[in-house]
Amino acid sequence: MAKKFVAELPVSRSGTSSSALRGPTRPTHLVAEDEPVSRENIQMLLCPWTSVIARIARHPRIEGRPALRVRFPRLPFLIAFFLVVTACGHDNSDKAGNSVEVWAHAGQESERSVLLAQVAQFNAREADWQVRLTLIPEGSYNAQVQAAAVAGGLPDLLELDGPFLYSYVWQGRLQPLDRRLPEGLQADLLPSIIEQGRYHDRLWAVGTFDSGLGLYADRVQLEKAGIRIPDLKMPWDAAELEDVLERLATHDADGQVLDLKLNYAGEWYTYGFSPLIQSAGGDLVDRTNASRAEGVLDGSSTVGAMRRIQSWILRGRVDPNIDDSAFATRRVALALGGHWNYPRYSGRLGDDLLLLPLPDLGHGPKTGQGSWCWAVTADSTHPEGAARFLAFLLEPDQVLAMTEANGAVPATRQAIARSPRYRPGGPLDLFVEQLDGGYAIPRPPTPAYPVITAEFQKAFDRIRSGGEVQAALQRAARVIDLEIEDNQGYPLVGRAREETMR
Repeated sequence: MAKKFVAELPVSRSGTSSSALRGPTRPTHLVAEDEPVSRENIQMLLCPWTSVIARIARHPRIEGRPALRVRFPRLPFLIAFFLVVTACGHDNSDKAGNSVEVWAHAGQESERSVLLAQVAQFNAREADWQVRLTLIPEGSYNAQVQAAAVAGGLPDLLELDGPFLYSYVWQGRLQPLDRRLPEGLQADLLPSIIEQGRYHDRLWAVGTFDSGLGLYADRVQLEKAGIRIPDLKMPWDAAELEDVLERLATHDADGQVLDLKLNYAGEWYTYGFSPLIQSAGGDLVDRTNASRAEGVLDGSSTVGAMRRIQSWILRGRVDPNIDDSAFATRRVALALGGHWNYPRYSGRLGDDLLLLPLPDLGHGPKTGQGSWCWAVTADSTHPEGAARFLAFLLEPDQVLAMTEANGAVPATRQAIARSPRYRPGGPLDLFVEQLDGGYAIPRPPTPAYPVITAEFQKAFDRIRSGGEVQAALQRAARVIDLEIEDNQGYPLVGRAREETMR
C-alpha cells in the first residue's frame, strides 16, 4: 500500500526558507504588543492541542489516503503535552463572530514587532474583522502545524515556509487565492512570488517578501588582481570563474579566496547551490516528469556542477568560514550569500562592497528564491476576512515595514520603488532584477520536497568531504524516486482536487 509522507520540515531562515541561524523564541499568543506572557496566554496557545492529540489518535487516515506519519521530538512533545494538560481551562468563547484566526512563526524580534503592529493597525481600522494572532516557536512550527492539520484544527490564515506549501495543497488543507485577492494586487507582485505560490495552475499562497542570492565581492581585491566586474548581461562564465579564483589566490596568503557558507549547512545547501547546478543544465528533479530525480540529480550536468564545487573545496580555494567572518574580515574576496548578509558586509566594507550575479556555467546565470508565505486554509470559517488581512499585509507601507525589519526583498513593485535598498540604483537592486527577470528558479514544487532537500543535503555533505560525486547523487536520487513512487506521484484527489476546482 502506498504511504503518505508528512515530513519533519526543516527550519527556515527568514527570507530564505533556511532560518536555522536564528535562536529559539518563546511561545506566545499575542493580541497586544505589551501583553505579558501570562498563564492565560499559555492556555490560549496550548489548550487547543488537547483535542489535537486526541484526534490524532482517533484519525489515522485523511481523505481515504494511507495513514500519516507524524513525528515529534520526544522531549519537547512530552513537555508540550504536560503544559496542555495542566494549563487548560481557558474560556475561548470570544473566538466566534468576526474573529479571524491567524498563525505565524515567531521569527526575529524585529519581525514579531512589525507583525504585532500590523495586527493592531488592521484591527483599529476594520469594522468587520478582527485578527487574533498566534505566534508559534519557529523550531517546532511545521510539526505543530502538521499536527493541527491532521486534527482539522487549522486557523483561517496560515503562514507557511514556501518550499513546503505543496504538501499542504496535496493534503487538501488550503484553498486557492486567485479569486480572493484583487487582480491589481496580484499584478503588482513579483513573478517569483507568484511562481512560488502557484501549483496545479492555481495560486495558493503569497508572501510579503522574497529572498535574494548572489556573489558578494571585495572591490579592492578584485581590482588588485585585475579582475573584470561582471553583471547580469555579462556574468563570469565557467572558464573565467576558474581564472578569477586562481588569480585571486596568487594575492592571498593561504589561497582561500571564496566563502561558500559551508558553516551554514542544512537547507542552505539546497537553496545556495541549486542555482549553480541549474546554471550548468542540471537540477534536483525532472520537473516535467512527475518530479523524478533519476537521470537528473545524478545526470551528467548535475554531476559536473558538483564536481566543480568539490574541486574548489579540495584544492583549497574555499575558506571553511568556521567563525562566519571570512568575508567580513576580508580574508576572502568572494562570498556566496543572501540579502541577510548585506547589513554586516556593507558595515565592514562600505563602498568597497560589490554585489554580483552568480556565474554562467553554461545555461545562463541563475539564482535562488522563496520565503515564508501566507495561505487561507480550506476549512476557514472566515476566508473573506483572512484574504482581507492578507491584502492589508501586501499594502506598500506594510510590505516596507516588514522588509525594513528583516532586510528581505519587497514582494510588490510599488514597495520596491520606495525601498532605498531595492529600488533601481539601490545597492541591492540586482536581487530585484534577478527575481523580476526570470533568473530565479523555485525549489521543486512538489510534496516530495522535504525528502528532496534532505537527501540532497546528505549528498552534499558526502561530496564536500571528498566522496565520489556520482555515487552520492545516485544514492540520493534512488531515495527520492522511491518516495515519489510510494505516493503514486502525488496526484490531487479528494479534498485537494475539490479545492483546485473551487
